[in-house]
Amino acid sequence: MAFYSEKVMEHFANPRNVGEIKDADGVGEVGNPVCGDMMTFYIKVDNNRIKNVRFKTFGCGAAIAVSSIVSEMALGKTLEEVMNLTNADVAKALGGLPPNKMHCSNLGADALHKAIENYKSKK
Repeated sequence: MAFYSEKVMEHFANPRNVGEIKDADGVGEVGNPVCGDMMTFYIKVDNNRIKNVRFKTFGCGAAIAVSSIVSEMALGKTLEEVMNLTNADVAKALGGLPPNKMHCSNLGADALHKAIENYKSKK
């Protein structure tokens, strides 16, 4: 049985920045067909910084918690800072994840990176 940190449980029960940005500057979507998790991140960029971020996640509690913490970690940061965000950073910020849920931390950073790549491709 997987045991989650208090921080994971808090972000699962009260996720931050849930939703969609209709006129997003960048959108990134990733999924894991093995576990069924799907994440979509929406970003607004101003002066090379993430000024707004929202997400929609379909998945387990860990996937929702990862999306929530990733959105908080990205807000106000430069695009370069966010591109350097790793799955290890995400897991650490949540106080760790059970080994069988570590793949969820990959998805959050990957979806956000894809949103930035999408934004840059439009410029």
